[in-house]
Amino acid sequence: MMTKVHPNFAATVTDTVAIKETTIKSYANLNADDVTLTVWKKSLLFNCNGFTVYDAKGNLVFRVDNYMAGSGTNGEIVLMDAGGKSLLTIRRKRLSLTDNWLVYDGETVVNPLFSVKKHMNILNNKCLAHVSSGTTSNKIANGKNIVYEIEGSYTQRSCAVYDEKRRMVAEIKQKEAVGGVAFGIDVFRLIVGPQMDTSIAMAIVILLDQMFGSSKRFSTY
Repeated sequence: MMTKVHPNFAATVTDTVAIKETTIKSYANLNADDVTLTVWKKSLLFNCNGFTVYDAKGNLVFRVDNYMAGSGTNGEIVLMDAGGKSLLTIRRKRLSLTDNWLVYDGETVVNPLFSVKKHMNILNNKCLAHVSSGTTSNKIANGKNIVYEIEGSYTQRSCAVYDEKRRMVAEIKQKEAVGGVAFGIDVFRLIVGPQMDTSIAMAIVILLDQMFGSSKRFSTY
């Protein structure tokens, strides 16, 4: 029997499990204005890869449903709100030898908001990836145009996102066990500070999963 994650969402989709949300604990590094989300690495649609994200009251906030698994077509990942509206479109940068991704507003695929590049410097193994503004990821090497830097371990669900002033603006943490039952790595916390948009933070989670998650990717690029 699984522990519950979301109490307020009416399960109408096959293979969806209703999960009870617990009271958010007070963490030492949390501020009153921080938003704590529960991320479930599971699509609401049957036989699809994706994510389902709930707020502290158990309301559905974001969803990712992959309709093109294994198709290799465009290779897009779309972050949607609870009603299915496209918020951000994520694409892997073409002809890139490393994990290099572009994040677009809504369903547009021109003038990206951000580019995200996997960090490859072995001398700094704490850093996982850099987020730069627009298409300026080629300037990351000299430290310019970096808006966010992600450090930690995604496989252990222990990551921090820092802005250009080295302020921690978001954090990924393991979700605490309920009644002695652990959730595992597929259910975890995303804590977002007031300086960062929650949709951008969730886009970073999606990309970390692409870069450092299991070998089962959303689609073949």
